[in-house]
Amino acid sequence: MSSPHLAVVVVTYNRSAYLADLLRSATTLTTAPWRVVVVDNASTDDTQDVLAEAAGWFDDGVLVNHRLATNTGGSGGFCEGTRVALELGAQWCWLMDDDVEILPEALERFAPAMERFQVIHGRRYDFDGSPFYWQAKFNQFLGVPLPYGLRKVFDDEGYAITNSGTFEGMLVHADVVRTIGLPDPRFFITWDDATYAWLAAQHTDVVYMDAFVLQRKREQQQVSLGVRHLNDGSALFRFHVMRNRAHVGRYFAEYGKLNRLGFALGTVLTFAKEVFRLVVVQHTLKGLGDLVRGARESRRIWRDPSWRPMDPAEVPSGPRG
Repeated sequence: MSSPHLAVVVVTYNRSAYLADLLRSATTLTTAPWRVVVVDNASTDDTQDVLAEAAGWFDDGVLVNHRLATNTGGSGGFCEGTRVALELGAQWCWLMDDDVEILPEALERFAPAMERFQVIHGRRYDFDGSPFYWQAKFNQFLGVPLPYGLRKVFDDEGYAITNSGTFEGMLVHADVVRTIGLPDPRFFITWDDATYAWLAAQHTDVVYMDAFVLQRKREQQQVSLGVRHLNDGSALFRFHVMRNRAHVGRYFAEYGKLNRLGFALGTVLTFAKEVFRLVVVQHTLKGLGDLVRGARESRRIWRDPSWRPMDPAEVPSGPRG
């Protein structure tokens, strides 16, 4: 059985072993995806060899190998992958990183939600097999996603309405992309997925469903805070987590939802959270400079008169020709 016009969109960069495992898991789906679009972000390892071998695991034309000339980050990869999928004729894009595996009955578990909603997240297992806590909502005043907390998350039908999301498993209907535009490549990494789900939530319901569809495979250094885990972060992440606050704020402003005082407080809290991450998870203060540089770049983006949101008119309407 196949899933009509559902494209799995994977972004990968120098993690060929994880990618191979992910692609193998896609072959075990009891409902086959219509396409598997892999965006290779200019990897320098053996990713292309893995993709050449994996082409034989799927029916002709299912695996689409789309290599980029430069590394555009996760944001640029998902922008390009979504564009390619829609050009091919995808009705749904299931966006995911390369360090997950798909559970065999994932698409059957999505099917009831796909009858009702246009932006859907399933649940994930962590690398150790435990449920991964990731449900969050954007706090409108602070402009940051916060955990739901310990109260009941899902309703009696197994859904939770939210306004945030993640590209580690966000399933998006093509109509939503044509309404809000492609994922914004300017983020490079971080805040891009949460913001994209927030944009979608201004037009339609964004939901989590109480069904497991993915398992994370990459082990990370982390500390449990009860309602959530705090993972380690790279220098690149620290820079962009502060820099991209400006992109988030400008999207809020476009929709008339920006409270400047509250958003400034949210930015201070974001900085404090990243210092906490450095000290508690990574046991260092090296990295403060990355945060400061990101904050400085954020101010430049705030002042940029040429800044515009992504243009829905640039979204492909369907197959070319």
